[in-house]
Amino acid sequence: MENKRDLLIELGLEEVPAQYVTNAMNQLTEKLSKWLESSKISFGAVKSYSTPRRLAVLVQDVAEKQENIEEEAKGPAKKIALNEDGSWSKAAIGFTKGQGASVEDIYFKEINGVEYVHVQKFIKGTETKELLKEVANIITGLTFPKNMRWGSEEMRFIRPIKWLIALFGDEIIPFEITKVQTGRTTYGHRFLGGKTEIASPLQYEEILKNEFVIVDPVKRKEDIRSQLRKLEQDNNWVIPVDEDLLEEVNNLVEYPTALFGSFEDEYLALPDEVLVTTMREHQRYFPVRNSEGQLQPNFVTVRNGNAEHLENVARGNEKVLRARLSDADFFYKEDLKLNIDDAVSKLNNIVFHEELGTLGEKVLRVVNLSGKIAEELNFSTEEKENVNRAAAICKFDLVTQMVNEFPELQGNIGEKYAKLSGENDSVSTAINEHYMPRHAEDASPSTNVGAALALADKLDTIAGFFAIDKIPTGSQDPYALRRQASGIVQILLSKKWNISLPVLFELALANYSQFNIEKAKQDLVAFFKLRLKYVLAEHHIRHDLVEAVLESTNQEVNSLIARAEVLEREAENEEFKEVVEALSRVMNIAKSAEKIDIDSALFENESEKLLYNKYLAVKDKVDQLEESTNESEAFKILASLKTEIDTYFDGTMVMSENEAIKQNRLAQMKGLSNLIQTYAKMNSIIVK
Repeated sequence: MENKRDLLIELGLEEVPAQYVTNAMNQLTEKLSKWLESSKISFGAVKSYSTPRRLAVLVQDVAEKQENIEEEAKGPAKKIALNEDGSWSKAAIGFTKGQGASVEDIYFKEINGVEYVHVQKFIKGTETKELLKEVANIITGLTFPKNMRWGSEEMRFIRPIKWLIALFGDEIIPFEITKVQTGRTTYGHRFLGGKTEIASPLQYEEILKNEFVIVDPVKRKEDIRSQLRKLEQDNNWVIPVDEDLLEEVNNLVEYPTALFGSFEDEYLALPDEVLVTTMREHQRYFPVRNSEGQLQPNFVTVRNGNAEHLENVARGNEKVLRARLSDADFFYKEDLKLNIDDAVSKLNNIVFHEELGTLGEKVLRVVNLSGKIAEELNFSTEEKENVNRAAAICKFDLVTQMVNEFPELQGNIGEKYAKLSGENDSVSTAINEHYMPRHAEDASPSTNVGAALALADKLDTIAGFFAIDKIPTGSQDPYALRRQASGIVQILLSKKWNISLPVLFELALANYSQFNIEKAKQDLVAFFKLRLKYVLAEHHIRHDLVEAVLESTNQEVNSLIARAEVLEREAENEEFKEVVEALSRVMNIAKSAEKIDIDSALFENESEKLLYNKYLAVKDKVDQLEESTNESEAFKILASLKTEIDTYFDGTMVMSENEAIKQNRLAQMKGLSNLIQTYAKMNSIIVK
């Protein structure tokens, strides 16, 4: 029976920033697991641990020895392995030595009619404890967004390493990182616990619990949730749990104890967003509401420690929050004295980008672009007026003291202040919505005015940076252009607006005529195609079908997605192959066309006339369907061309010796090809 032991790796650190803890824990677990697999070391359950001061992995039932490897090794061909006199060549001898065998172990096997030298290769497994010294490389190979150096050490890491545990069963695996030697000593809570030793890996979690450290982040988070629920029950509160905040708080503590404090009722006059942001973003507090959803003059925080002297801790937190709220109250009252149009004028003093001018100039571009978008989308007169006003003042809150102190409230505060200044609801809402979606999980703007303004703002930013050739490369995207492009696609899909991307690019680039806008437009098309590829991949569309629709001449996003889905469904039908082959044949031969004007007087046979008449009828029907975006019906109409196309090619030689007839026939193919390519580039589709 194979002998097994448990393995414990713990990396003790100075406090790691909360946002990096979980990823670092997962990295360590994944890298260690993959290393064990690649090293042919069998193992059982894997458990991850982390706190602000440690990353750890417990691996159960790790084999004490690598698996022995027996495999067949292929060497040179027989004619190379044997000399003319039948003796073994240097190539054969060298091959067997390299495999730990001898020429006596050679046998021949035929592969594709050629005989090759083979030997059975046997590699004896190494003791696991010898291999485990490589864990040092796994630890030093962890990556972080930010690193630091300390002391005289050359190694860069997230935080200084304070202790290391590497236990295989009860045996220490010896290695060293930055002069820190592995051992079995760990450290409990910084104030409540102490130095302690781990005799065997399975004791790890329990020993640290006795030292006031809940090392399992899942249990620690559930403990926090449980304490929050108890506070809700005891006080008849509702404590909304923001999962991102809970994750951050969980990674700030080793032994959580929830407590609550209060603040003066007068601060409830501040907008909810200000109170919540002050508590959540600046102090990592959970806000408190009543059963009707109204904010209460209370907050909940989580202490890294036990329940002793909680009243003192609460008072300290109340004092800090009171100062924050006092500042917010001052900023709010000062901002209310500001006239919106005066605030807008101040944007002329803020540089947006050195090559793209000030924020004031950006606002003027957004006003121009949003107006054009509203025209394209046939907005009502009232909506156009609201778009124009919202665009003109959409950035005014960037000069307020509140946004200066709480940047995350941009837009949100703008909406509040706009309403207080007498702007109508449509304009006020659009000021907030024009930043949406702010991230991948965020919703799109709910109103037409907000969505049009959001499109204009994002398009202007992307177009501007592409005009000055600041295009994202690799992982570098300092202006978040990929996120903004994804936001544009999301808005178009959400609103189901039928406006093509090239039209939007032309409208946006019209504000940048001083630059090479033709190149910028080409770059924008390629850039957005990549974004659409990701969207289509999420719809599980086949790769060749993705390429086919992306190369179509109709780049309206909703239509494009719908066409891809139709092709994915139609590809399952038996007739699909023949339809695609017929349409592809037209597109392939149309490449030779020199003109697009068709002269029906040059038709020589009935099949030319039939195809031309069918083309005209199909084109008319497809044009009528464009507004309804019935892409399934459009495909059926295009597919109906198959019979006439097949008949045409059976009775017509396109490359006639008569040049005029040849060019006319090619023009007919070109017209058909252009029609087909409004749906998809059919000759990009792989049919079997």
